[in-house]
Amino acid sequence: MNKLEKDKRIRVGIIGANPSPGHWAVSVHIPALMQLPQYEITAVCTTRRETAEETARQFNVPHAFDNAEEMVRHPDVDLVVVSVTTIKHAELVRLAIAAGKDVMCEWPLGISLEESEKLAHEAEAAGVLAVMDLQRRFDPGVRYFRDLIADGYVGRLRSVKFRMEVPYFGGFYPPSTIDAADASYSHTIVNVISGHFLEPILFAVGEIKSVSGLVAQQFSHAKVIGTDEMIPVTVPDQVLINGTFVNDAVFSAHIESGKHNGSGSETIVTGTKGDLILSSDYTVYGAQGKGKELVKLEIPDRYKPIPQGNLQKEVYQTVLLYNSLAKDLAEGTQDVATFKDACRLLRILESVVEASTTGRRQELKD
Repeated sequence: MNKLEKDKRIRVGIIGANPSPGHWAVSVHIPALMQLPQYEITAVCTTRRETAEETARQFNVPHAFDNAEEMVRHPDVDLVVVSVTTIKHAELVRLAIAAGKDVMCEWPLGISLEESEKLAHEAEAAGVLAVMDLQRRFDPGVRYFRDLIADGYVGRLRSVKFRMEVPYFGGFYPPSTIDAADASYSHTIVNVISGHFLEPILFAVGEIKSVSGLVAQQFSHAKVIGTDEMIPVTVPDQVLINGTFVNDAVFSAHIESGKHNGSGSETIVTGTKGDLILSSDYTVYGAQGKGKELVKLEIPDRYKPIPQGNLQKEVYQTVLLYNSLAKDLAEGTQDVATFKDACRLLRILESVVEASTTGRRQELKD
């Protein structure tokens, strides 16, 4: 990567900045970038000029495009953010690479490990910084949780148990997400939900050595919420994983979509000296010794380099991601997740699918 010139603002162009409610670029990326003086949003792009111009007017962005190649080649753009459906990622990331621009891509990087590895290689060969929008690893609770484990709070790590339930997908799909019911869009519980929510846990705990797993599809059709429409479903709705870390601690995970009640997540860490829990909102609970009640552990201020204020959780995590990216560019460090990190995570998830298909445990190798 090229180090950022001192005092130079990072000029950002965002592909997929649709002004409609719920779009990640407008609801998360833009509010996050607006909190940071190191950045300036200089361009937005959608497939229709009128929507791009609407977003540009709403956020006072100087350039609006309906052609992604024109945007990434514009001299006022240093960093390209790709915030569109997964099947379009490779095409748009390659435009940024060809233009010699640093690029941030939503998770997952490509529709497969093979495609993602090609993109990582192309970015490295071009000498551009290639970043994944895996913002949850920057949550102060995740960072504190990680350091507690590394500093020996639980002693020698014995086991990690992760559960994740989401109310969407399964037998019911919101109108805005019906594409996720079609496996050809590569927006499934395996590569999207499992990847997004497992990544901060693996970031905090360590490298996986081997996995076995079960990927299950229990719904062949689903209802579109708010309508009488039924749509075909060709994607799984449950993922079960068990495995081992490189330090021989054991790992188990159950990710389930379409949960009617009690959805959420929890990570339980067991060690030889104590226990930790990371809750859905990344609150940390811990206890050392035997027979102790787990209590909330206050996160030290050093894990909050920027105050959260009234920012929503996802926006705040993304602020911290962009803050770390600016530091990486200025100082030559590497705290953000890269395309290579994305490939490691996708290798785990594809190994889980392979284990489910073959019934054989998969050994993971870089």
